[in-house]
Amino acid sequence: MKFKINRDHFSNGLAQVLNVVGSKATMPILSNVLIEAEKDYISLTTTNLDLGIRAKIKADVKEGGAVTLPVKRLATIIRELPNVDVSFDATPNHQVKLTSGGSTFRIVGIGKEEFPPLPEFGDDKSFTLEQAELTSMLKSVSYAQSTDETRYILNGVYFNFRDAKLSLVATDGRRLALISKELEVPAESAGSIILPAKTVSELTRMLDKGEKLKIAFNERRASFQINTDKDSSGLVDSIYLYSKVVEGNYPNYQQVIPKETHQRIKLERELFLQCVHRAALVTSEKSNSVKIKLTSNLLEITAQSPDFGEAHESMAIAYSGPDLQVAFNPAFVLDPLKALTKDEVFFELKDELSPGVFKTLENFICVIMPVRLS
Repeated sequence: MKFKINRDHFSNGLAQVLNVVGSKATMPILSNVLIEAEKDYISLTTTNLDLGIRAKIKADVKEGGAVTLPVKRLATIIRELPNVDVSFDATPNHQVKLTSGGSTFRIVGIGKEEFPPLPEFGDDKSFTLEQAELTSMLKSVSYAQSTDETRYILNGVYFNFRDAKLSLVATDGRRLALISKELEVPAESAGSIILPAKTVSELTRMLDKGEKLKIAFNERRASFQINTDKDSSGLVDSIYLYSKVVEGNYPNYQQVIPKETHQRIKLERELFLQCVHRAALVTSEKSNSVKIKLTSNLLEITAQSPDFGEAHESMAIAYSGPDLQVAFNPAFVLDPLKALTKDEVFFELKDELSPGVFKTLENFICVIMPVRLS
């Protein structure tokens, strides 16, 4: 196989598929990228068997073919080449010659036949979504995924397509974030999947390349076809992302959402975020909580630890209910505030033992469990 390619386009394409390859691949071939040349583009594919990505890049193909090369080493070499024009020449016994300006590299590859192919999709359930919208939905909930390996069912984001809407949920057992949007869901396409955390982060990283994406799924796997705009990065058509899903039943998240909260206050998100952030500067691992106190038209945030001392912040709010005091882990308060973009957030409370609830007018809810006041 033979082709000429723009160095920066090649480098950009490799960057799209590089993250999938772990540092400790179980088989040598899984450290490689499959490079296939046809017509006027090359496709680059990597996989770790649970997750796979394929991107297509513009190239001037003289002779089609396929070869696999160690992706991390190749990406470093391509990035460092002196000239923007790169010639790629592979022999039938998988030896590759790269030429750019005065540089020549010879690299030993492995044949395509050893590379595990990415599954192609048949008649799975599928939906088309806006990339920007899905990005913002994922950011609104993904911080609440669990990192505890023993509760693997929570190590991901739950996608639920039913009742004329798409809901995304994440929880680690101490907090839960939920966002939904209206979507036409035909009865035969209704269903749900749990997308693993690694796939969620790869997906989020790729979702600004164009307008639309298509998601298709069944009980065992999901795939995303991420449309790309014709831009200067050399990407062609779309990026294809394949992932196994977390198998099992997601817990009933509706049970966690409080049916009634007694007090509701409207907050300026940015101001509240800054106050909590500053108060949290004095917290420590042992004393990791901020106290929120509501009195007439005033919200006070305090934190203290024996090691550092104490902090006190106050902000004026519209509030006429009873005096209330409740404590939370500061990260649980800060994460949803950072993920949201709207200025206006509603915070609902009942008493010091009940969860706090953040809401927006856009179908977003985040439930956080309190810390017991000693």
